[in-house]
Amino acid sequence: MVCVVGAPNFTAALMVVYKRPSLRCILQPKKHLAFSPRMMNLQSNASDEVEGSPWDHKGLLQSKELYQYVLETSVYPREPAPLKEIRAITENHPDFYMGATPDSGQLIAMLLNLMNAKNTIELGVFTGYSLLLTALTIPDDGKILAIDPDRQSYEMGLPVIQKAGVEHKIDFKSSPALPVLDKLLEDKKNKGSFDFAFVDADKTSYGIYHERLMQLVKVGGLIVYDNTLWYATLVMPEESVDELMRPDRSFFLEFNKFLAADTRIQISQVTVGDGMTICRRLF
Repeated sequence: MVCVVGAPNFTAALMVVYKRPSLRCILQPKKHLAFSPRMMNLQSNASDEVEGSPWDHKGLLQSKELYQYVLETSVYPREPAPLKEIRAITENHPDFYMGATPDSGQLIAMLLNLMNAKNTIELGVFTGYSLLLTALTIPDDGKILAIDPDRQSYEMGLPVIQKAGVEHKIDFKSSPALPVLDKLLEDKKNKGSFDFAFVDADKTSYGIYHERLMQLVKVGGLIVYDNTLWYATLVMPEESVDELMRPDRSFFLEFNKFLAADTRIQISQVTVGDGMTICRRLF
């Protein structure tokens, strides 16, 4: 998850997960979390078998051991060193749990490669894990329009982006997303100009963003929405879900139905991270 437009309510909701045992069990943590950058091995061939890592809890798999197996076997060994460094830096952020998961990042990188994406847009940046991943994946002359009102969090990861030599691919806008999207649509040349969009912004605005992105992303392009399974609360009785998490839970119940019924797109909802829905624009 990523720090995004309208983040205060989102942050408050996620804090509930860490403070209430009834919700923490959803996230399958190994132990009470104790974080330190020194606990993270930043070498690209590291196993990342770290007790208490912020990424231990992220998966929706009911077995935390199975999720850790996926990370240690298939994800961490192939994760580039700059992305490991971003993860370590994110540990020091008070909202560290909003960082994108390495397994979801691996899937995004594959999608970008499969479609030879070159011009992308990202709503919600936080410390820049998914942004850096995209920048490392697209061609040297590729471009990413990255939008987030939280410049301070972006600047935490910016030195890693600069060191990786990919800052020239990024156009960062410190702004809420909607004004930037509407401004883009004023110029007809921008319509259908993006290959790929990743959305990890304020959750209840996903529907509004969807209509804009359906105009900006080309036919055959992808729009990927993060957190669409919302900590597995979608299948929990509403009365058992903390009140702070209920608004986004209610939204995702409707948004997921909306995407399933949208004949303009082909969709696949996958259970990496906190759930991602991949939408391919058909027309």
